[in-house]
Amino acid sequence: MSKPESTYDVIVVGAGPAGYVAAIRAAQLGLKTACVDHWTNINGDPSLGGTYINAGCVSSMALLESAKIYDLMRHGLADHGISVENIKLDLPKMIDRKNEKIARLSRQILNVFAEKKINYYHGQGKLLNADQVSVTPADGAKPIKLNAPNIILATGSTSIDLPCAPIDNEFIVDTTYALNMTSIPKRLGIIGSGVIGLELAGIWNRLGSEVILLEAQESFLPIVDHQIAAEAYKIYSEQGLDLRLGARVTSAKKTNNKVVVDYQNPEGSHTLRLDKLIVATGRKPNSENIAAPEAELLLDENGYIHVDENCCTTVPGVYAIGDLTLLGPMLAHKGLEEGVFVAEHIANRHNPINYNIMPSVIYTDPEIAWVGQTEQALQAIGQKYRTGTFTLKSNGRAESIDKTEGLVKIITHAETDLILGIHIIGANASELIAEAVLAMEFSASGEDLARTIHAHPTISEVLHEAALAIENRSLHLP
Repeated sequence: MSKPESTYDVIVVGAGPAGYVAAIRAAQLGLKTACVDHWTNINGDPSLGGTYINAGCVSSMALLESAKIYDLMRHGLADHGISVENIKLDLPKMIDRKNEKIARLSRQILNVFAEKKINYYHGQGKLLNADQVSVTPADGAKPIKLNAPNIILATGSTSIDLPCAPIDNEFIVDTTYALNMTSIPKRLGIIGSGVIGLELAGIWNRLGSEVILLEAQESFLPIVDHQIAAEAYKIYSEQGLDLRLGARVTSAKKTNNKVVVDYQNPEGSHTLRLDKLIVATGRKPNSENIAAPEAELLLDENGYIHVDENCCTTVPGVYAIGDLTLLGPMLAHKGLEEGVFVAEHIANRHNPINYNIMPSVIYTDPEIAWVGQTEQALQAIGQKYRTGTFTLKSNGRAESIDKTEGLVKIITHAETDLILGIHIIGANASELIAEAVLAMEFSASGEDLARTIHAHPTISEVLHEAALAIENRSLHLP
């Protein structure tokens, strides 16, 4: 807890990507800023960064990297002429490494706060009225009140609970616990094959679990371009994931140190016996008790805060950003951009966000990334388009490093050649998508991308080749 003060120019409630960036940008603009956040790590210490750092993408990527190395040593070194014997897995140490990465990134945010003279309060923040926030300290001290003419709510989101699968974080676990298990379940079930479910599945599959994903929807990754989703289903199934679509869980309970799961699909009713079950069925805004009733903050029936195009709530001077609103998808970088946008808006600078060109990434292996329209969305509105695709197996760099799974797909307007969407599954997709976003931000055509010189040999050439393929001019497809 920083030194007691009471009056600021800006108070930010929440220190995830949206919140901590909003605080930093506000301070950069000369505004006296405070940030309130309640996250406490496994050691009982404050930890900035929200779910994103503590129990989301960063944690997942850190564990996945360890799992990939372990899997490579067990199955992928022989072709390189490398022989390794007596490989041992120290899972608690792997978890410790992940936690140290989290701690290091959290300390970096705290250091920036100190440098920018941002006062940080470790506790639960609550909006009292248009210019006042109460803070209930995490250490149990007496609540304090902070005042500011500008208040930014950025408390993020939390996992959705399922009544049919009550969390006990022993046998039926949430996604946070799933990143901290210190033993490998022999048979692991995951409810949900969306972004979070797939990322967790990839980790534990590589560490040796038999992983079964139960997805209620009949289609796999419906938000992803259908061709990329089909490729992903094939690749992940070949990796050993047991993907069961149209599987609606009706009950899950602990029985004799196992989890017994009943589910239904078009073929009938089924029962599974598992060692652990992860519930990964999406997220909801973390808006419960975010404001006192007298603040008159308007929320919808699902807990999302009503905002206008400038992230202004119904309370004058109060903003909501990140996962708390329906402006754009629940993505860390969406929240980050909104944090910058609102801080600048408060300082009378207006730099709007282009929500139509917002990249999305699934941090599996191989990764999935996309920006813009999917083919099925364009078909639904009757838009005429052209496509160009290129597979990684035809890329020299991908072949040399044994990363040949996947493809890239570019969709352009049939008449103007304007790029409408770019979709990737493959190695480094999360990095490659930045070029796609930049091209679309500057209204590039497929021809523009085809004329852009890419270093050879690099994986980035798959974008170049896909652009050439729109005109049937790809140079390296058989």
